[in-house]
Amino acid sequence: MERINKSHPEEFILLGFADRPWLELPLFIILLLTYPMAMVGNIAIILVSTLDSRLHSPMYFFLTNLSFLDMCYTTSIVPQMLFHLGRSKKTISYLGCAVQLYFFHIMGGTECLLLAIMSFDRYVAICKPLHYTLIMNRCTCILLVALCGWVE
Repeated sequence: MERINKSHPEEFILLGFADRPWLELPLFIILLLTYPMAMVGNIAIILVSTLDSRLHSPMYFFLTNLSFLDMCYTTSIVPQMLFHLGRSKKTISYLGCAVQLYFFHIMGGTECLLLAIMSFDRYVAICKPLHYTLIMNRCTCILLVALCGWVE
């Protein structure tokens, strides 16, 4: 008999619905319907704010970046969840779990920073309307979004 060291796991067993397996199919169907709708909605926001020249303002620039980040955020979790809901073997490799957790936290943290930048944009627009165009120019917006991605 081969001796195997199990102190370092190679995979995790997913026990999310072990006691309620009848919930897997409804959740699979709900995710299968809502995930593409979320993607289409985010793509629509990106296209409309990019193609309409009247929407080339800092608020819509940040909204476009938030929509793109939301697409990345949901794509880091939902396809893997659909995959595991649709199969009988409920395991995920250690590396796969670590990669998924890394992207989930990076995207979540970046989304929080981007929401803070969006609130700063609205603060400047409301409290300092005469200085708004000077403070929130195109270069500043790009720098804030790049800094948001770099910090996280």
